Amino acid sequence: AGFIKSPLSQKRLTQDSVELYCEAIGNPIPEIQWWFEGNEPNETYVQLWDGARQDRVKINATYNLHSTSTIYIANLTSDDSGMYECRASNDPDRNHLSKSPKVKWIRSQANVFVIERPDIKAHVTGVSGKLILTCNMTGPYSAIEGHEWMHGDKILQTDTESSAFTSYTIEGKMEEHSGVYECVYKTSPVIKGQVNISVPPQVMAYKKSEHGNEGDTGVLTCKNPSFPPVSSWVWYKNGQEVSTPIINGSGRYIIKSSGNKTELRILKLNIEEDTGDYHCNATNSYGFGGAMVNLRVRSRLAALWPFLGIVAEVLVLVTIIFIYEKRRKPDEVLDGKRCLGKSNATNHKDKNVRQRNAN
Repeated sequence: AGFIKSPLSQKRLTQDSVELYCEAIGNPIPEIQWWFEGNEPNETYVQLWDGARQDRVKINATYNLHSTSTIYIANLTSDDSGMYECRASNDPDRNHLSKSPKVKWIRSQANVFVIERPDIKAHVTGVSGKLILTCNMTGPYSAIEGHEWMHGDKILQTDTESSAFTSYTIEGKMEEHSGVYECVYKTSPVIKGQVNISVPPQVMAYKKSEHGNEGDTGVLTCKNPSFPPVSSWVWYKNGQEVSTPIINGSGRYIIKSSGNKTELRILKLNIEEDTGDYHCNATNSYGFGGAMVNLRVRSRLAALWPFLGIVAEVLVLVTIIFIYEKRRKPDEVLDGKRCLGKSNATNHKDKNVRQRNAN
């Protein structure tokens, strides 16, 4: 048995993609092939293979207990419209050029309609501290049942209007809201337009001040949260931007940059050489921007000074107590003897008086 799990009829726009999934069960495990028949009257079925149509066709198949196969077609054109057929067979003679197979190919079909993509005019306008994003769809299109505005995966606004024009307003400056916004038309199939808010890099340092111990590795990091992404990063030291750019791999410097983030690593920090201000500069197609990070290098013994101070205070206190106790104890012993002597004399005197009275 063979069957296609994808919908039997799919609508797609030009430049979109489509994916069909087929599964076949049998013993022995059957082979799966993909075939295509166009909508033109004289067209016949032709077999598709991985890499066909200028590498726009990708076919993946697995044969484990049963057969599964997926065909993926990217960047669709109107010529991709037609009937896609999944064929499965486990007959040993299924691919013989002259001998016909005893078991016929099991077939399952899905029809794909590729519709010409309507043109969408997209604009962004700044007015009185507001950004107004607009989309206007022209050309033939199916009925519109509403709109959505999206930023990434977040839905910003939705409505049920049927107009070809839609807008979205943002409070603030372009530098604060750069990025890719989508206007989505609820049609069949769904049509999307794109509005880009593009600004020069708005570079930020992860920390404006970094600390490191002498001999350790110092790490300074900058990022760019704005759009479009950074095309190149450059690091400088102490503001000497023209004469001393830091070269990756030179000396003790290692620079790692990927898209909107850059990282400068300084190996074996030196108090005299590495302490100072470092500048990270970014460039994209709309300009450049930068930020500064201050690096402070501490001695390895710096963390010990507070502990040594506490130990010294304890030693001084113990010494004072010891000296005080040494000086105080002899006086206390003498005072005790004097008191004892006075007491004995008083007792003897009282005893003599009692003896005389008795006589």
